[in-house]
Amino acid sequence: MALKPTIYKADIELADSDRGCFESLALTIALHPSETVERMATRLLAYCLNVGRGLEFTRGLSTTDEPDIWRHSDSGELELWIEIGQPEEPRLRKACGRAGAVKVYAFGKSADTWWQLQGEAIRGLPRLAVWQFGWHEVQSLAGMLARTMQLSVSVVGGVVYVDNGKESVSLEPVPLANQE
Repeated sequence: MALKPTIYKADIELADSDRGCFESLALTIALHPSETVERMATRLLAYCLNVGRGLEFTRGLSTTDEPDIWRHSDSGELELWIEIGQPEEPRLRKACGRAGAVKVYAFGKSADTWWQLQGEAIRGLPRLAVWQFGWHEVQSLAGMLARTMQLSVSVVGGVVYVDNGKESVSLEPVPLANQE
């Protein structure tokens, strides 16, 4: 019998001053059995940083031909493809051919090594932007998450501030490549 995902519910007050985006979000996030809470936390951050009409979580890890998050236009065109983690260059090349824009949010203890090995090939891809979150920042955020949560997420000057009413964390994504 296959393991089922763990469901998280998040009510988020988003204030992204950098994009002029102020939203109240009610999100349902499925934590895949093979996914870490840190990865799910990074997916949640990526969603908040890109929120807009048509943005949605995909089936994720269980489907190899979909990103973690995507956005389609009203006419069905794939506008945005978002990968979480450390994808390889062939996957990103394929994504760049399918979507109007591709974004990667890297994180983890080995993210620096991944970028050293893959960065040169990835950097030249068209319509691709890559950011890296610090591992300790992501771990702190993951520790704040609960199955049912209320979060305040603010983005000011490229820094993301997350507060759950009891504790807070700030995360500063480092841009590694930007071909948007």
